[in-house]
Amino acid sequence: MSYLESLAAEIEQVVPRELVPEQDTSALFLIYAVLLLAKGQDVAREDVHNAWVAWMTSRGEQHESMVPFEELPPDTQAEDSPFVVAIGTVARRRRNG
Repeated sequence: MSYLESLAAEIEQVVPRELVPEQDTSALFLIYAVLLLAKGQDVAREDVHNAWVAWMTSRGEQHESMVPFEELPPDTQAEDSPFVVAIGTVARRRRNG
C-alpha cells in the first residue's frame, strides 16, 4: 500500500460511513490524500468540492452540483464539511506525531 493509499484509508475511516458514496471511492479519497499533503488543516470546502467534481468527471458522470463551489446553495456547500473535518483530523494526527 502506498503512503497516499494509507492516508486515503485513514481519511475515509474518519468520515461517517453513511456519507461515503456507494460507488468505488478509492480515487476520490486519493485526491483527498493529496489535498491533505498540499493544504493540511487549511483545506477548505471548496477544495473538497473541486476534488469531488474532478472524481465525478473522471468517472464520466454528470450531476447538478458539478458547478463552481460559489454557485452552490449553502446547504449543498455544507455537505462538504464532514470531508473537510476528516482531512483536518488526519492532518492534525500527522502533525502531532
